[in-house]
Amino acid sequence: MATEVISHGRVTWTNIVNPTEDDVRALSEAYPHFHPLDLEDLRSHTERPKIDEYEDYLFVVMQFPLWDAKRQISRPGEVDMFVGSGYLVTVHDGALKPLVDFFERCRNYPTMRDQYLGQGASRAFYSVIDRLADNIFPILDKVNQNIHDVEDNMFSRDMLQVIQQITLLRRDIISLRRIIRPQVDIIAALEGTDRPFIREELEVYFGDILDHIKKARDIVDDEYEVIEVLAEASDTLASHRINQIMQVLTVISVIILPLTLITSFYGMNIPLVGEDDPNSFWVIGLSLAVIALGLLAYFKHRRWL
Repeated sequence: MATEVISHGRVTWTNIVNPTEDDVRALSEAYPHFHPLDLEDLRSHTERPKIDEYEDYLFVVMQFPLWDAKRQISRPGEVDMFVGSGYLVTVHDGALKPLVDFFERCRNYPTMRDQYLGQGASRAFYSVIDRLADNIFPILDKVNQNIHDVEDNMFSRDMLQVIQQITLLRRDIISLRRIIRPQVDIIAALEGTDRPFIREELEVYFGDILDHIKKARDIVDDEYEVIEVLAEASDTLASHRINQIMQVLTVISVIILPLTLITSFYGMNIPLVGEDDPNSFWVIGLSLAVIALGLLAYFKHRRWL
């Protein structure tokens, strides 16, 4: 089974990675007061963030962003948590590196166990959420750097690449908004939780996490506005370049039209003025060149070129 347990003093931290039916059954036997619906949620990977409050424990479902390099988008990494008097249970898929590292450090280092588990389960519960929340900002910094790269390349000749970058960035930012925004309500509810198994002084600490989550929400909202402006700018630039191309092609067509008309007359099988003159070819060629240059000069004068 993928269940590991750390016990220190009066606190037990149970960490379950990719829970199986046997893991959930063992958890229900160890904690028979857990609601069956909460245990059922452990096997669901589409659960929305929520907090269920009971007399003797809290069941919290939260999501934090994870970068999916294959799809080039941030996807939600879910963690389900039970916290009560003397115990903390975390259930996840193992992809949330801050949580995995924190559990391993508490398991391997006595000083870490004493610092976090020695102060009660609620302190360990807060520390897990705090580390996961802090991990959001490096992801947002990377998105911000990608936005700057798009801004630097906005006026390059390779507009297709710029449009592709903007499209991927916009999709990623929308995904980040969907992940981060619901967490604000969860942390706000935890800040106001009044339960004996949640230490009263932690209200300030949860308030600090709430400030960080709100800051992350504001950052991703700002990034969304910026990428929308960049998308509009890229559309305008692309349209402008298409208009330039169409302008050049139109000028070429207008120049060729009279030349084609004149040469078509001399392609007809009827007598024409000057057709017996041995210099007619050069005269006609010179006339076509004069017409073409005259049209180019006119277009240049009108600033159409």
